[in-house]
Amino acid sequence: MIPFSPPRMDEKVVEEVSAALLSGWITTGPRTKKLERNLEEYTGADKCLCVSSGSAGLELILRWYGVKEGDEVIVPAYTYAASANVVVHCGAKVVFVDVNESDFNISVSEIEKAITSKTKAIIAVDLGGYPADYKEILNLVESKKGLFQAQSPEQELLGRPLILSDAAHSIGAEYDGNKAGSFTDITVFSFHAVKNLTTAEGGAVCLKLPEAFDVEEIYKDLNRKCLHGQSKDALAKTQIGNWRYDILEAGYKYNMTDIQAAIGLVELERYENDMLVRRKEIFEQYTQAFSKHPWAHIPEYKSSIKDSSYHLYLLRIKGITESQRDQIMEGIFKKEVSVNVHYIPLPMMTFYKNEGYKIEEYPQSYQNYQHEITLPVYYDLSEDMVNEVIQAVVDSVEVVMA
Repeated sequence: MIPFSPPRMDEKVVEEVSAALLSGWITTGPRTKKLERNLEEYTGADKCLCVSSGSAGLELILRWYGVKEGDEVIVPAYTYAASANVVVHCGAKVVFVDVNESDFNISVSEIEKAITSKTKAIIAVDLGGYPADYKEILNLVESKKGLFQAQSPEQELLGRPLILSDAAHSIGAEYDGNKAGSFTDITVFSFHAVKNLTTAEGGAVCLKLPEAFDVEEIYKDLNRKCLHGQSKDALAKTQIGNWRYDILEAGYKYNMTDIQAAIGLVELERYENDMLVRRKEIFEQYTQAFSKHPWAHIPEYKSSIKDSSYHLYLLRIKGITESQRDQIMEGIFKKEVSVNVHYIPLPMMTFYKNEGYKIEEYPQSYQNYQHEITLPVYYDLSEDMVNEVIQAVVDSVEVVMA
């Protein structure tokens, strides 16, 4: 069976993790801080904070910005549950909007219809690693500033809804000459095991706020929030005579460990000129093969101002039903190739249906979903394996569409 997305674990990773294990420091420490600095250099962000997961990073930022009960946060209907669940955790209302037909990303025109005086944040998801339309989103929220009602010091300073990039898929992507992590106010990465760059579990928050914000102070504040509101982290408390600490707020347990960071340091070192290059080659091999077939809707992953991180190859089959898509996938699995669907739109999920959301109100999300099959893309996928995937897809589509 060709797997869907195994991580790249090799001797170099084993050596770095072993060094961390034998260093005497395995929780948040020097390797985590080094990874933060390296991410700042790679992304162009003003400051990065490593956290326990991308989901933790999203919720941390919503809470820092003061999102609470009575507020609204705009989220694309076509995304993974984390993008919306964190809003629910804050007690705010999820306002789903539809997505673009072309690239699966949040529709700016639908955002415009959804903004109200209660809107505190917009979560844009770079689906599959292809950046959302950040300049257009910023222009829109600036034009709607008159609606905004600030209810926290951070909201007063920004004076508009926060633009929060859910970049779980898009480390290494580019938009208008900038790297993901510096496209908008705040970016959150996921380093889960299936992501392009992994720390097994983990994520990072990258700050690129307007100059009025003191990012060094925000970084310190976020660190406190990540460690139960504690005034000193574990490393600081090991200094002789420095044991005493205080709890300044009821914080969370969102920190990354040095064991996780050790994996990330290796991954980031070889990411741009090795891992990302291979992913791009696989995308191009798929595109060259499927472009020959009139039923194939090739995913958008590059434009004059955007370049993907090549995380998910979101192939769509034209003119099929959801049932036919499932039959095609069954045929592919029978040929020992693992595929997936990204994603089932959230209004179709039981929790959100029970909250009153209806998929009929997001027709483009449903149309994209019913046609979509995600193909394997990972570093160790050989050219022969890519050809096996292509043949399995072609054969299975032609059987169902015959």
